[in-house]
Amino acid sequence: MSQDILKMTAVQLREHYADKQLSPVEVATAMLDQIERVDKHTNGFCLVDRETSLGFAREAEQRYQRGEANGLLDGVPVAVKDVFLTPMWPTIKGSHTVDPQSTMGKSAPCTAALARHGYVPIGKTTTPELGWKGVTDNPVTGVTNNPWNPDTTSGGSSGGSGVAVALGMAPIALGTDAGGSIRIPAAFCGIVGLKPSFGEVPHWPSSPFGTLAHAGPMTWTVEDCALMMNVLCEADHRDTNAVPRRNIDYLANLKDGVKGLKIAYSPNLGYVDVDKEVEASVAEAARVFESLGAEVVRVDPGFSDPLAAFGHLFYGGAANAIRDLGAKKRAVMDPELIKVAEKASRLSMLDYMGAVNESMALRERMAGFHQKYDLLLTPTLPITAFKTGREVPEDWPSTRWPTWTPFTYPFNMTGQPGLSVPCGFDSKGLPMGLQLVGARFNDALVLQAGYAYQQAAPLTDRRPDLFTA
Repeated sequence: MSQDILKMTAVQLREHYADKQLSPVEVATAMLDQIERVDKHTNGFCLVDRETSLGFAREAEQRYQRGEANGLLDGVPVAVKDVFLTPMWPTIKGSHTVDPQSTMGKSAPCTAALARHGYVPIGKTTTPELGWKGVTDNPVTGVTNNPWNPDTTSGGSSGGSGVAVALGMAPIALGTDAGGSIRIPAAFCGIVGLKPSFGEVPHWPSSPFGTLAHAGPMTWTVEDCALMMNVLCEADHRDTNAVPRRNIDYLANLKDGVKGLKIAYSPNLGYVDVDKEVEASVAEAARVFESLGAEVVRVDPGFSDPLAAFGHLFYGGAANAIRDLGAKKRAVMDPELIKVAEKASRLSMLDYMGAVNESMALRERMAGFHQKYDLLLTPTLPITAFKTGREVPEDWPSTRWPTWTPFTYPFNMTGQPGLSVPCGFDSKGLPMGLQLVGARFNDALVLQAGYAYQQAAPLTDRRPDLFTA
């Protein structure tokens, strides 16, 4: 039965709690045992506290016994990326420079919302130091590996959360995304990940990466992603960048399909070199959308690569994050983070403002593009997972991670919703993802299209071999 439990979605778990087929304690125990059994291969968790997690599960179980189930996720285990404040556990962001005690007793908006809905926190998941790159390793807990092949990277910066969901260590997880950090590990780990519209999910404390940074769900199914959005979008006054609450039920129209939608299919944005297997898999996904009744048009959005501007904004954020740290603390940090931060600290104000202006122009272009097209379909990444412990693939022409994530970071600059959904496996058995991008605040349509695709081309029955190790 435990194997069956580990494969269940949050929606299924709630149903089984309600009909008394399962208990939250039974489920939490199964997932904690799975962490103990398989996470030694992947290093997805940086903190596991069995007694505390089981305490939350016992409270949920008692609520069910009293007929007082609480909210949308009562008793459902959730893995929490170690950048979100959790009152019972420290939040150190993969860094020796963070005082663990200073973070105790506080909740982020996402964890506060999850608590209101009765979640069972199953542990904290690994992140690169301060969430600064598209792979996951840090000076505190080391390297996080891919669940499909531990010799390859999980992606990042939400790599631990991607691993947790793929291996059944949690049905759902929290991630953050300032350049692809939800969607990259979603694609590499073969799960679903949504970067919501900026301001849709309240996030606090504000990120050093500014308006690039989004918080969102990582799940096994698009349906669970929509369910989690119903929780995460609840109001929180601490995020002054959050847009007014629209109280959207992301499950309400999830199953309405894509018939009549106009989808722009751009296999390379007009300038990206894409692996042939990835290209073929996403092309097949485009045909699936056509078969479901969407009008699919091969067209690029018409912008040039904003890599330089993104670098100014992102690495400027990294420099800002460590600006007050002296030489002693910098000496125990990821040396590559120090390099990019020190380089960015030499940018002029005009350089930075030029990058801000380029972001605004990109926003305008995409706003106009979505007057004509409901959605944009691209690969999530141009490659599959590469050797673990590296920032870039071997023999890569650049040393920095954004050069292999050209489909993700532009949409951090625009603040649009971007959803990664698994669309196949390459000849090495590694997952590939498609990305659906919508107009700002049209997250519900993005999820609706992702759900339609996942129902038509489900890969949800296939788990990594490690799952049963």
